[in-house]
Amino acid sequence: MDAVCFDMDGVVVNSEDFWVPRETAELFPELVPDAAVDVEEITGMNYRDIYDYLDETYGVERSRDEFLAWYDEAAESIYEDDVNLLDGTRQLVDTLRERGVAVALVSSSPHHWIAIVLERFGLDFDEVVSADAVDVPGKPSPDIYEHTADLLGVEPASAIAVEDSGHGIGAASAAGMHVVGFKHGDPDDTDRSAADYVASSPSDLREHLLARTA
Repeated sequence: MDAVCFDMDGVVVNSEDFWVPRETAELFPELVPDAAVDVEEITGMNYRDIYDYLDETYGVERSRDEFLAWYDEAAESIYEDDVNLLDGTRQLVDTLRERGVAVALVSSSPHHWIAIVLERFGLDFDEVVSADAVDVPGKPSPDIYEHTADLLGVEPASAIAVEDSGHGIGAASAAGMHVVGFKHGDPDDTDRSAADYVASSPSDLREHLLARTA
């Protein structure tokens, strides 16, 4: 394999541990008070797409501007104060680059959220692709991964994508990449069956990626 593409939320940092409680306790009760929204419906989607999905599916009781402002305020707190870098992430990225493997960060988050994480943890990737910064549909559409492969100068079939969400796994799989479904911490109900391999810990992920890029 010539390249590895990492999702950010739930793969590089443990942000889903903080997003999910806020969305279920604060956002959903105000936005769609009469609906029981499963957070898995929106995990992995760009926050602008989340608004459109919730509005089309349930109808919402906040304006789009209010919704986006809520997410931006929450993101600043989560990425600056709450999240931790998952074990071994920096070392894994460095090892892959030393082997001549291109590495990319491919996220549904807007670039100003990504920038907080990169600066705070001193991370460096060959390409950083935000769904907000490219004129293609976000996950679960494959376009963002196809676009990233083009930027890296590799064929999708020679690239690995590491994703924790069903939407992300679906996007990378549709692009033709080898997909690793990643889960860490407490068990969850995410369906990762579409992934080619499921890594259950940072050490498991490291072993699989290094074996595939040897």
